[in-house]
Amino acid sequence: MGHKPTGHAPGDASTARSGRKDRRPKGAKSNDPIYGAVDLGTNNCRMLLARRTPEGFRVVEAFSRIVKLGEGLATHGSLSRPAMERAVAALSVCAERVNKRKVTKMRWVTTEACRRASNGDVFLKRVKEATGIELEVISPEEEARLAVQGSIDLLDTDKEAALVIDIGGGSTELCWVDLAEWRARGGPDSGGRPPMRGWSTMPYGVVTMAEKFPEGEDREAWYDTMRQAARKALKPPRGARRMRHLFEEGKAHLVGTSGTVTSVAGVHLNLPRYDRAQVDGLVFTVEHARAACQRLLSKDYDGRAAEPCIGTERADLVLAGCAILEAVLDEWPSTYMRVGDRGLREGILLNLMRPKRRKRRRKGTDKGEAKDEA
Repeated sequence: MGHKPTGHAPGDASTARSGRKDRRPKGAKSNDPIYGAVDLGTNNCRMLLARRTPEGFRVVEAFSRIVKLGEGLATHGSLSRPAMERAVAALSVCAERVNKRKVTKMRWVTTEACRRASNGDVFLKRVKEATGIELEVISPEEEARLAVQGSIDLLDTDKEAALVIDIGGGSTELCWVDLAEWRARGGPDSGGRPPMRGWSTMPYGVVTMAEKFPEGEDREAWYDTMRQAARKALKPPRGARRMRHLFEEGKAHLVGTSGTVTSVAGVHLNLPRYDRAQVDGLVFTVEHARAACQRLLSKDYDGRAAEPCIGTERADLVLAGCAILEAVLDEWPSTYMRVGDRGLREGILLNLMRPKRRKRRRKGTDKGEAKDEA
């Protein structure tokens, strides 16, 4: 791979593995099975339906809606009735489209909001009764692994290691990947997944961070408070700590897969409107990422909302995400970061489409220590 930081989207950013509609890779036929994935997060409900291709998959339908399922969760510890109603409405749309497309294999997952809420079980039952959907609450570790799987073509095999950052609405998942070992096994061409040497989850996402630390009059002090809180919450496992020297020596890189990172990338590019084709696969320097964060910090809510890649839906949450991102950049140095406008859904789809293979015996040492992957 060997991608270099440029500050502009590389020409090969449209990849079949990322599931883009715009490239339409050869190999998928109209009568091929359709696979589906729905990720109900703390802030968004997202769906992808796709057909397998030799290179990865081709999206046949996508859906995304901000539902704010975790609104008020940090304060009350439970999901509110309006939030549950918004989520059920969005899931009903997904169910209708899945049935219309006659999807062959499907997975419906939900994450931090339902893991944390005292009435999570009540919500799951309500979803089942209203839509027929059986939502699966996945663990932070699986969430982290799926983020890596969905971003596999963003990993630079010229490097020794990578850190995949997934800033969600309720939590942030981090995965440390051993690229040197993956390269020795044949890398992307081997068909195997890259070995993970550690994972961790931070109990802050854009929603939970923004609710715990409401914006004050002194914006810079408020931002610094969030940034320090995120740094304090960063607790890398032993396997990750063993890789720290690779980051300090410039032998590792970062991959960002969240709405925060794609928004920051759009701001950096000064896009007149968000354009996935220019953002997904973008390679830009950490300095450019920080500059975009600081540009957003210099603006009040109205100023942030006026940014074409932010808008009113993200203006109240984007700085919380930037604070988390900068905290990670503070602790895990790198010269550049690759941006992925993808995440759990893509990881789920690739796993559903992946031929079954015999699993290797895996060993782990401490909590958060990733087990080796075949």
